[in-house]
Amino acid sequence: MVMDINEIREYLPHRYPFLLIDRVTELELGELIRGYKNVSINEPFFNGHFPHHPIMPGVLVIEAMAQACGILGFKTVNKLPADGYVYYLVGSDNVRFKRPVMPGDRLHIEAKVIREKRGIWKFACRASVDGELACEAEIICAERKVA
Repeated sequence: MVMDINEIREYLPHRYPFLLIDRVTELELGELIRGYKNVSINEPFFNGHFPHHPIMPGVLVIEAMAQACGILGFKTVNKLPADGYVYYLVGSDNVRFKRPVMPGDRLHIEAKVIREKRGIWKFACRASVDGELACEAEIICAERKVA
């Protein structure tokens, strides 16, 4: 299942500059998601994050992985933010950064479901550039109904 930016916007409440998934290239409900973020020099964080050697902040790489997890969770349970639901990033374990992500890179993101219990999801995530691992982490998200 492929998703373009218009469909992604239906499944994530995030908007510019915090929408960090440009396309979903593969999605297996309850199993895995693959997609990417095109990293442009025009990203607002590059103005202040090592401006003479711009790199994407690691917390935003984690956020991109968490957004992919949110899409997979929403699609799996057939809910939308418009229905009053949100997926919160509630934890990350075993986070390791292996290479910087820089302008011009395409950040490929993969998340696999480890388990889900009562709306708490745990995912094994990897982010890579040109086949080289940039970051890996276990991401924990909580599905919640918001008022």
